[in-house]
Amino acid sequence: MTDATPDCPAWLDRFRSEAPRLPVPPVFRPAPAARAAAVLILFGDGPSGPDVLLTERAATLNKHAGQPAFPGGRIDPGDDGPVAAALREAWEEAGVEPSGVDVLCTLPELYLSHSEHRVTPVAGWWREPSEVAPGHPGEVATVARVPISELVDPANRLMVRHPSGIRIGPAFQVRDMLVWGFTAALLTQVLGAGGWDRPWDTSRVEDLPEDVVNLAARDRGAHDRWVRDQGVDVAARD
Repeated sequence: MTDATPDCPAWLDRFRSEAPRLPVPPVFRPAPAARAAAVLILFGDGPSGPDVLLTERAATLNKHAGQPAFPGGRIDPGDDGPVAAALREAWEEAGVEPSGVDVLCTLPELYLSHSEHRVTPVAGWWREPSEVAPGHPGEVATVARVPISELVDPANRLMVRHPSGIRIGPAFQVRDMLVWGFTAALLTQVLGAGGWDRPWDTSRVEDLPEDVVNLAARDRGAHDRWVRDQGVDVAARD
C-alpha cells in the first residue's frame, strides 16, 4: 500500500480533487460518541472498463444481512487509523492485497445512526489487482467488481421506499444485487464527484422487496432507529 501521490489513470483525476470536499448531508453528520469505522472505495480497471469493488453480506448475519456494501468495518485498536482499517477489512472480506492498492484520498466522515458508527470512506486505486473471493463465508456471500458504466446506466437506477411509505433514497440494480441505503447514497456522491454520473429518472420509485425488508428488520433495534430517523412512528406501526 502506498499513500504518496499515486500514479493513477486520468479518469480518476476529478474524483481525487472533488471527493475530499464532498458536502455531508445533515443526516450523516458525525456524532462524537459514535464508534469509528472505515470502508474502502476501491477503483480498478477491469475487463469491462473502470470499476468499483462491492461485497454482499451473508444472509445469515444478524446485522446488515444480505446488504451490498463496500468492504469495511470497525477500526480496531491495532489499526493505524481508518486507512489501515479499510485495507485490513478489504483483505479479510475479499482477499484484496493491501500492497496492490494506492490510497487516493479519504472522504469526509459520515454518521450511520442505525448502527451508531462514524465511517471514514477511504478511496483507493487498485494498481495491482489480486484475485478476490469471499474471505469469511459466514460474513460475506459475494464479491463483485461492478463496472462504473453499469452503475451510471439509467436503466439500473431507481429510488426505493420502505413499506411504511417513506422514501429511502437512490438504489442500483447491478450484478444481481440491489444496492441501497448508505452504500447507494455514498455511491451516488462518488459518481457525481468523479463526473461519471448520467441523468436518470428519479421518479422511478419501487418498494424494497419483502426479503430485503425482512433481513433488515432482523436487527430490530437498528431497524427501528433507522425508521425513526426517517420520521416514522415505530410504536404506531406495531
